[in-house]
Amino acid sequence: RQGMKVIDFKDARCRHCYKCVRYCDVKAILVKNEQAHIIPENCIHCGHCLEVCPQNAKTFASDMLRVKGYLRDGLRTIISIAPSYLGVFPYERPGQVVDALLKLGFSEVRETAEGAALVTAEYRKLLKAGEMENIITTCCPSVNDLIEKYYPSLAPMMAPVVSPMIAHGRMIKSMYGEDVKVVFLGPCIAKKQEAIGDERVEGAINAILTFEEVLQWLSAEKIDICHCEEKPMSNPSPAVNQLYPISGGVTKAVLAGELCETYHKVAVDGLKHCMQLFESMERGELKGCFIEANVCEGGCVKGPASGRWNHSQALAKVKMEREVKHTEAAEKSTVDVAMDKLFYERRPKMEEPSEEDIKQILKATGKYTKTDELNCGACGYPTCREKARAVYQKKAELGMCLPYAIARAETMANVVMDETPNLIFIVDRQLRIQECNKRAQTALEISREEALERYLFEFMDVTDIEEIFDVKKSITNKKVSIETLRMTALEILVYIEEQDAVLVIYQDITKEEEAKLKRYQLKMETVEMAQAVIDKQMMVAQEIAGLLGETTAETKVTLSKLRDSILFDGEGE
Repeated sequence: RQGMKVIDFKDARCRHCYKCVRYCDVKAILVKNEQAHIIPENCIHCGHCLEVCPQNAKTFASDMLRVKGYLRDGLRTIISIAPSYLGVFPYERPGQVVDALLKLGFSEVRETAEGAALVTAEYRKLLKAGEMENIITTCCPSVNDLIEKYYPSLAPMMAPVVSPMIAHGRMIKSMYGEDVKVVFLGPCIAKKQEAIGDERVEGAINAILTFEEVLQWLSAEKIDICHCEEKPMSNPSPAVNQLYPISGGVTKAVLAGELCETYHKVAVDGLKHCMQLFESMERGELKGCFIEANVCEGGCVKGPASGRWNHSQALAKVKMEREVKHTEAAEKSTVDVAMDKLFYERRPKMEEPSEEDIKQILKATGKYTKTDELNCGACGYPTCREKARAVYQKKAELGMCLPYAIARAETMANVVMDETPNLIFIVDRQLRIQECNKRAQTALEISREEALERYLFEFMDVTDIEEIFDVKKSITNKKVSIETLRMTALEILVYIEEQDAVLVIYQDITKEEEAKLKRYQLKMETVEMAQAVIDKQMMVAQEIAGLLGETTAETKVTLSKLRDSILFDGEGE
């Protein structure tokens, strides 16, 4: 499981969209053959790319079958439910959610906030010690990834404490034994990566389910939460620690009932805001702060797997705050749980291009000067240079530059359209000219602007075209005579269904037809001449034959006389 991808994109119609690249602030998306893929070592698993994908092309490594296997095999399986369920699940009373989960077969339902209480205690120790320049909370695994991968100089400022989920998993296993199966239920994709991909906390959680998955499961089992009984959680009330999922909730829990004069409290949520803050901290502009950071705007309650039905961040926050008691947990845990976790640099290793490399890539997309760099962001990258850097790192493709691709396509199309010797028109059902090339304009002796206001039937017979609109089938290479243009042409008509229009192409074969006629005429003249020669030869032959006949007769008479004179010469004496 260590090498598996928690999230990715399935093959979809990723054609010139790049919305996921645009919304990925850490640019952890690779585009190859126009298909988007997530780069695991660069990804912080915030899930924003999956939320914005218009093709709904997300794939999520689900543990649903594993969890159902635990329940089917009768294994003791305890669910740790993130407190954000209070702002997400549909219920009349919170206890109904407990009953619904028990109906699915779980042994117990406990709140992750129980683990958050342990984390709160650790944060208070750090505040009291006052030894850290700044303290950045480490409850959000996406924030942890963000710092370790992109702002590693801040790693020493990260609270060396496990997340509430890990603390709770360890706590449950300490209470019930290592054989118990702990399933975390929450709105977060990054929690799955934390549970299965981080060897520092391996073994605390056996499986992850999202709110989306469980609500679909309940629906499939025909379990309506609002019709369930109200049952209590198996844990004592974690009180204010239930506020961890909303922005500022960790700070409220940590500082509940006491004042902290050593550190100034700061709550920041949203990836861009976190990045801006961390950049400021890298410049040394912030000191003496207790920083609660969360990648999701509004906190975990707006996590990417909280469900599409949950549109209102404010409503979720109000629902949670109404349900939560703003007091310290009634009971302190006596279970011994390992709470420490060290953070360190995990910066992705990407080869950096030289200035010459950047220039060559920019030139390949028609950008020779600064003014050619539009920085339009259509490719998903904020600047043309950033895009060129991504191309060098094989994260992006040259064709992702839409202005260049469009300009190139238009240029090629114009070359083909304008240089072809054929007449090309596109006409609508009323036979109005929608488009025509230069050769057509020359043949009709009008400008393009005037052509687009005229109808093709004004210039030629359109019977075949009208028939195309009726039968919606193409005609190819039909020889026609266009008398108004004194032209013989091969007619090609193609019906364009999307536009309910017809592409009309006339291949001018007038010269070929004239040449063919001349060749025919020449052939006929040659035949006539040959016939005359034959006739003359026959006459000559007949004359020669006649002459030969007369000469032969004369010769016969003469020779006969000569013979006779020789034979009978002596007898006469």
